[in-house]
Amino acid sequence: MKKLVLALTVCATSILTAQETQKVEVLDSVMIATKINIPRKNSGKVVTTITRAQLKNNQGQSVAQVLNQIAGFEINGSRSNDGQNLGYFVRGGRNRQVLVVVDGVAVNDPSSIANDYDLRLIPAETIERIEVLKGAASVLYGSGAATAVISITTLPASKDKVHASVSSSIGTNRSAENSDGISNNQYTSSIPSSQSGTFALSGTLGSFFYNANFSTRYAKGLSAVEAPEDATDAFISDVYSQYEGRVKLGYKFNKNISYSQFFSFGKVKADFDSFNYTDAENQNITNQLRTGGQLLWKYNKGMFVFNDSYTWIEREFDSSYPSKFDTKAYGLDAYATYEVLEGLTALVGLGHNSSSFKSFSVPFGQTQFVKDLDDSIAEFNIFDPYVNLNYISSFGLNINAGARLNIHSEYGSHAVYNINPSYGFNLGKGTLKVLGSYSTAYITPSLFQLHAPSYGNLELQPEENTTLEGGLEYTHGNALRLSAVYFDRTETNFVDFVTVDPENFIYQYQNIDDSFTASGFEIEAAVKFTERFGFNANYTNTQPDERFALRIPEHKANALLSYTSEKGYVSLNYQFVGSREDSFFNNDTFTTDAITLESYGTLDFTIATQVSLVDNMRIFLNLSNLLNEDYQEIYRFQTRGRNARIGFSLEL
Repeated sequence: MKKLVLALTVCATSILTAQETQKVEVLDSVMIATKINIPRKNSGKVVTTITRAQLKNNQGQSVAQVLNQIAGFEINGSRSNDGQNLGYFVRGGRNRQVLVVVDGVAVNDPSSIANDYDLRLIPAETIERIEVLKGAASVLYGSGAATAVISITTLPASKDKVHASVSSSIGTNRSAENSDGISNNQYTSSIPSSQSGTFALSGTLGSFFYNANFSTRYAKGLSAVEAPEDATDAFISDVYSQYEGRVKLGYKFNKNISYSQFFSFGKVKADFDSFNYTDAENQNITNQLRTGGQLLWKYNKGMFVFNDSYTWIEREFDSSYPSKFDTKAYGLDAYATYEVLEGLTALVGLGHNSSSFKSFSVPFGQTQFVKDLDDSIAEFNIFDPYVNLNYISSFGLNINAGARLNIHSEYGSHAVYNINPSYGFNLGKGTLKVLGSYSTAYITPSLFQLHAPSYGNLELQPEENTTLEGGLEYTHGNALRLSAVYFDRTETNFVDFVTVDPENFIYQYQNIDDSFTASGFEIEAAVKFTERFGFNANYTNTQPDERFALRIPEHKANALLSYTSEKGYVSLNYQFVGSREDSFFNNDTFTTDAITLESYGTLDFTIATQVSLVDNMRIFLNLSNLLNEDYQEIYRFQTRGRNARIGFSLEL
């Protein structure tokens, strides 16, 4: 296998060496940390940016797979069956503490216990840029922004009158046990495969601009649950299918004012197995509709931005315990900026979210769904006025500070604040930035936790997070970037599912009086040896509270060696994940037992090149888990072994 990797690398390098040097893209500005476009060197945070070029180089991967390579991130489930639920484990936190923002508006699923948004609903092929901000950020982004904010910007309209693009890929989808593609008595005999495709059409006609795209993804071959060694019956392949369509129309009134409106629809079907590790023909069907718009007005010394989004999500679980959820969520974020003095910019904004859901279940002995919770009961409204100040001095000092008041229809008001200073030192041709921050965040109880029949509790208060950060970042032009950040997070008012009366099996969601801590550090390095050769690496050490350590590795590292030219790309990507604690329900003792999952490492290879005979066509080959590492993300659940994927993208 080592000889194979070496041969592929040498071959790819020889192909690309003859091609032209890629123009270096200078990522010298960030938006997410302040909502103001400022130079990266003036930001008091270490922001991770994933560009369109990087997404193209990872063609065929999901958003979760791309994010899983960021320092501090562990996206549990991203290496498993495509239908596996995703766990967002960032800095010792959980899904409820990670906020997903799409085109400026926070998105969520009101019927989920954690009120989180499923990243599987966003195809990577439709994304222009992803910015990731770690740490407490509720001042700018509201509830849920406790450990990270993932801000996704979808593709803009082309400047041409008509521009079309097509991309497609196909690959194998096998586990390590079945990497030779030969079925055995444990797995279904269907051919394991994975396919994806996207078509996009966009353009600008005078002041009018438009953008439309349609994406699909399909995977089969893996069973969600891993069959035991003594299994005599085949475990059925759990199929995953998805499609998503989006149309965006806009009008530019003049060079300073523009408005756009979008409409999107999508559907996901994911097979899953039984909770007791047995094979089952269960299915989760999710339908989503979203619409919203953006008004952008640039004026002297500032701008006004209005973003809103209305989301409908229907989820149905076809299993031994069938259930169905209908949800609605409206969110908006409106803010205005103004340069009060030279270097001092003030931002005043208002966030709003209104959420509701209905739930249905099939009572024992019946066959029809019965409503057990109405959206006239399971609903709440949030209004969040906030203010933020950003100061950039002429001598290296930068300060970002702000406050936000959360006004909730169920529990009243709650305030958060943030102070984030940094200082830049010029060291020859390089810059050393010293940064620190003290931020508070909150997580509102979900509608499920407030109103779930038998379990809900209207007396719940928001969870509170306090994060202290300190670190260094050194940059030397585009040739070198090094950073090291220490974090310490304290969590209070944690909402837990507790036993109220064990004899009568009475349970309820309640706030816990204890406080919990998580700490650690993140180290990142980005080196350009030449204009073509680059190396990126990061290491994360996480010390979560013992109560929340489930599936969180203490040690995690990523390393990427890449060669890029104007017409091609080749890379080797290694990821190491340390041992983790997991738990499982023991069917023999009827207890929940702890187990340690072993550490593992995976190696991926990617090559992409422009087709010389066809203008604007690019083909790629990806070989994932080259060494066919056999490991588990979740106890008794399957993960992907060695797989190959080929595909193309064509600009028309």
